[in-house]
Amino acid sequence: MKPAPASARLWWALAGAPLLFLGLFFLWPAATVLWRGLVGDDAGGGPGGGLAEAWAVLASSRTLRAIATTAWLALAGTAGSLLLGLPAAWALSRFSWRGSRTVRALVTVPFVLPTIVVAAAFSALFAASGILGGLGLDQSPVAIVLALVFFNVSVVVRIVGGAWEALPPRRALAARTLGASRWRAFVHTTLPALRPAIASSAAVVFLFCSTSFALVLTLGGTRVRTIETEIWIQVNQFLDLRAAAVLALVQVAFVGLALWVSSRASHARAAAGVATARRRGPRGRERWAVAAALLPTLALLALPVAALVERSLRVVGGYGLDHYRALFVPPARTALPVPVWEAAVNSLVTALIATAMATVVGLVTAQLLAARSRRAGVLESLVMLPLGVSAVVVGLGLLLTLNRAVLGVDLRGSWWLVPIAQAVVALPLMVRALVPAARAIDPRLRAAAATLGASPWRTWWHVDARLLRAPAGASIAFAFAISMGEFGATVFVARPDRPTLTTAISRLLNRPGLDNAGMAFAAAVLLAALTAAVMLLSERLRTTVGAEL
Repeated sequence: MKPAPASARLWWALAGAPLLFLGLFFLWPAATVLWRGLVGDDAGGGPGGGLAEAWAVLASSRTLRAIATTAWLALAGTAGSLLLGLPAAWALSRFSWRGSRTVRALVTVPFVLPTIVVAAAFSALFAASGILGGLGLDQSPVAIVLALVFFNVSVVVRIVGGAWEALPPRRALAARTLGASRWRAFVHTTLPALRPAIASSAAVVFLFCSTSFALVLTLGGTRVRTIETEIWIQVNQFLDLRAAAVLALVQVAFVGLALWVSSRASHARAAAGVATARRRGPRGRERWAVAAALLPTLALLALPVAALVERSLRVVGGYGLDHYRALFVPPARTALPVPVWEAAVNSLVTALIATAMATVVGLVTAQLLAARSRRAGVLESLVMLPLGVSAVVVGLGLLLTLNRAVLGVDLRGSWWLVPIAQAVVALPLMVRALVPAARAIDPRLRAAAATLGASPWRTWWHVDARLLRAPAGASIAFAFAISMGEFGATVFVARPDRPTLTTAISRLLNRPGLDNAGMAFAAAVLLAALTAAVMLLSERLRTTVGAEL
């Protein structure tokens, strides 16, 4: 057999890093969930029974209600996001005025907030003592839908707004010249061109709405149960890992369907072509139209944040910083085994470790995927697989799989499971951000360096590393923000005596007492501020080729 070239051997040697990481901490856990769901395992806390028992779990009224609730909440959240996002996308893509960039940034901010922060904000807004407590929406499906819209409206604005901004206005102007009204010109010229972008944004929003575990768990209480919260209940209340695994398969099907629709719509959107239309200032009645398009969205975004800050400052008899000072009190005075500040330190440490893991594996993977080939395509598909699985399923898979020593290392009860889970969630997003930048590097630069006598290592250091510095910095900041705010997988693997900030906020929100709620709101404000600061740094580092981030 002809020996493989040195470059091929090096490629496969480097590919061992992402393959080993994903194999141990994603593919194996995912396969375990699949096996437990379809075949069963006597050691998993429930009797095996093959497909018949799996079907019994699926056909139960409890499961069917969870599936129906997940579907209609996702559909309602998607419809609400489109209802508010499309007018805002029109205003921000067609017009420019003093402060329009600030408005665009404000609309984007909610999407980068951790879901537990958004849940805390709406809990503060609709609680009996909240700004809108009189509406009686606390722990109601309406509160969950509004939170889903808050979280996802920026997706519609960015995807549809980008496509709208690229549309040349001459089509609509030609229709107006032929006597069509503004509405008819929009329906017959603009809307068909925007349809792929609208479909793509709707699919992405549906995906996020069907995987908003923290929002439903916090805002729904015991009244609203989706597939993800039902998985949590089966594991923590009934210790039924078999039923949880079956539900995880249903959740994977939900996510897979949304990703398939999004992929189809994205291809159609890419095929539509790109142009650039200059934005202008609104004139006359257009000012009122722009205001009407943006005010509902801005009100929805501002009210929960204002309520969160207000509730974090409210104390008996007025306002103060008592809840922020309480973050440093001994655990005997809280509902947690450790002070909240210690949970924050735990989050910081685990997020840094998770970011380091994702960075090492992500940089190696991006370099391997820079040159398109069949093997690179297979590796890219493997690395992107975690995007098609809910973080709850990732956490459940790690819980089911790493209950024994692996390669001589016993991770049972170890806090290392938390950064591992967070790195699995962050890795595909980091690679997705880095690969376009790596592929944009002109290969002639490497050839010139090699011609001048540079070794492969020096060529990489002086060419690739230098050009990837900005997108790598942006993706690292993004991965850190994701890890700090991760909740879906973390809540399954975090040790009770070593909570993260997100799990601490969730515990405090679910405990009675004004002090517990006040500390939860104060911690959520600090987490939101940290996340926003990190994402601002990411935006400053981001370049055009790294815009996939």
